[in-house]
Amino acid sequence: MTKRDWKRSIPAWLRGTAIGTPFGCIPAGGTEIPTFLSYAMEKKLAKDKDAKAEFGTAGAIEGVAGPEAANNATVTAALIPLLTLGIPTSNTTAILLGAFQNYGIQPGPQLFTTSAALVWALIASLYIGNVMLLVLNLPMVGLWVKLLKIPKPQLYAGILSFATVGAYGMRQSAFDLFLLYAIGLLGVVMRRYDFPTAPVVVGMILGPLAEAQLRNAMSIGEGSAVVFFQRPMSIVLVIIVVAVLVLPRLAKRLSERKLKRLAQLDA
Repeated sequence: MTKRDWKRSIPAWLRGTAIGTPFGCIPAGGTEIPTFLSYAMEKKLAKDKDAKAEFGTAGAIEGVAGPEAANNATVTAALIPLLTLGIPTSNTTAILLGAFQNYGIQPGPQLFTTSAALVWALIASLYIGNVMLLVLNLPMVGLWVKLLKIPKPQLYAGILSFATVGAYGMRQSAFDLFLLYAIGLLGVVMRRYDFPTAPVVVGMILGPLAEAQLRNAMSIGEGSAVVFFQRPMSIVLVIIVVAVLVLPRLAKRLSERKLKRLAQLDA
């Protein structure tokens, strides 16, 4: 990178980090929203005429630095709700939550006192991982680019081979292999018909927890669902859940009706 590249990249990194961090703390649609927001901001803030012309054509470095910083900030900040509240907001944190539960560790407010060594080791590993990525990526960037030239059939075959060896090596169980292939086929079907995988992963992790807490709440209310509407906080949460389920579908139907009316007027 030249001095001009550094000068153009550093402000974009800072702005992208400021945009991505809040989105990592809330379940706001993954990394796509802050990435596109960062790109749009960098395109608007481009002062140099040459830099403006590079967006979408030659490739402005701000259009790469900002969105990448926003993406990295979102992914890293997703650990905040996981460690403090036990709520996964991404696929990665959902897998981490499952790993914690396998070892009998329940993320939440008490995690920093009961398992402080684990938390700070996890935070330290992020810094160590960034340094290792920097050391590996800079001198070996040419090699990583060449990996993209591997034909997809051979690449997929290699991934499947390593996944098979890893799954069988854990317990030497044939059931694990059948489970691996069944989940793989399910993933292919979901990809083929555009089913999102994130809700499935999060649902598998949070489903048992939600059922257990539902049973606890119903037992406290002596079998009555009125217990969910007796406290202001619970009412607010119920309203939010209903809004999340209903409003997107309602907005979609309204937009479809609007498009139909416009089409009828044009006809």
